[in-house]
Amino acid sequence: QVQVVESGGGLVQPGGSLRLSCEVSGRLLIIRLMGWYRQAPGKQREPVANITRMSGTTYYEDPVKGRFTISKDNDKNMVYLQMDSLKPEDTAVYYCNALSVDDVKFWGKGTLVTVSS
Repeated sequence: QVQVVESGGGLVQPGGSLRLSCEVSGRLLIIRLMGWYRQAPGKQREPVANITRMSGTTYYEDPVKGRFTISKDNDKNMVYLQMDSLKPEDTAVYYCNALSVDDVKFWGKGTLVTVSS
């Protein structure tokens, strides 16, 4: 089994920065991809960015390209999402996700990010 726990959400002003952290534990050898999703009020959950566990190859959705950076620290079993130049439309619950080699998704409970003045 794999456990996923997010942290680091909060309230930030437009243009500000925030870093989310995600600890992935358990059967890590079965995990091939880790990523962040978000769900804004009244909207469906959408992907934000992901990173391969071994090679560190990254991918970003268009709305966050150039503003968000995903990274990992395999020694600490951590995945991070550095969010810069935040906009009100980035307000959402952010979820960390770990994808196994047989395409099973493991989710955290989410952390709320609110961008508001």
